[in-house]
Amino acid sequence: MKLLCARRAVIFALALVMSALAIFSQAEAAGQGTAPPKLRRGINILGYDGIWEGGRNAPFRLDNLTAIRMAGFSHVRINFFGFKFMGAGNLLDEIVLRRLDAVIEDVLARNLIPVLDEHDTELCQRDVSECSGKLKAFWTQLAERYAGKYPRLVFEVLNEPGGQMTSAAWNALLNECLDIIRATNPTRTVIAAVLNVDDMPVEELVLPADDRNLIVTFHYYAPIRFTHQGAPWSETFSRVGPLDWGTPEDERKARADFEKVRIWSEREKRPIYLGEFGVYEAAPAEARTRYLSFVARSAERLGWAWAYWQFDHDFAAFDGARQTWKPDIMRALIPAGR
Repeated sequence: MKLLCARRAVIFALALVMSALAIFSQAEAAGQGTAPPKLRRGINILGYDGIWEGGRNAPFRLDNLTAIRMAGFSHVRINFFGFKFMGAGNLLDEIVLRRLDAVIEDVLARNLIPVLDEHDTELCQRDVSECSGKLKAFWTQLAERYAGKYPRLVFEVLNEPGGQMTSAAWNALLNECLDIIRATNPTRTVIAAVLNVDDMPVEELVLPADDRNLIVTFHYYAPIRFTHQGAPWSETFSRVGPLDWGTPEDERKARADFEKVRIWSEREKRPIYLGEFGVYEAAPAEARTRYLSFVARSAERLGWAWAYWQFDHDFAAFDGARQTWKPDIMRALIPAGR
């Protein structure tokens, strides 16, 4: 009798476990238990490339994606300026969208994760009202286009909200865009940015509590006088330099900035993505690589994914003319054996 009771208890326990697993499976299928992908190391691409206009002034070659994968990167962040390809009624140009489809498919074919980043920072920091209309129109069209397609594709709502956009305005617009995306992409991983101002007010970010398939991103270029020294497009920074970086105080400040984000992340149980960091090439070479290595290793120790700014153009990790990586940058970003 005791043996029979024991068997019944075991059978009952197994039934409970199977029932729990079935419930979990159903929740996962509904998008409630889907974990964001492991983006790990990445690099920003195609922001200023003529590929979108049909190949004019387009130094990026799609076979560069193979080099990116072989170098040890896991994802690429596609910097897409969608607003300039909008016509009447904020409708996106179908020809450009087909080019975007082809890029995404090439990225996936190289076993890289594509992050589609809407990159119209300038307008959105200057005119919140116009940005709001365009951004919602953008995600309505892209979310419908990719519903049920490319499950590894990640959406990033907007690059570097800030400027005239307050935290309250950004939270309202972000959550409207999330509602638009979730209507057709309930399980898609989406990246949401912290307001891009000096104090990184991550604690002001408001996200839907029941949407756990979100990644929170911030960018790090502090101190900007160091990272942007000699940049010719800035009247201020073009006159700065040479500046060094790497004192104990420099490292302490960076750790404190990252610690603020870490504390929030652990409290809110939200994964973090360092979507941009870099140093302009006019900086002293040793200081530049010291900074890049410190930031990349710090992010990795905290379990954060990161993406270097950027593949080519300026801040470049890759020499397009020679079709080779810049060895000092790569040693800093992905040391041998890591």
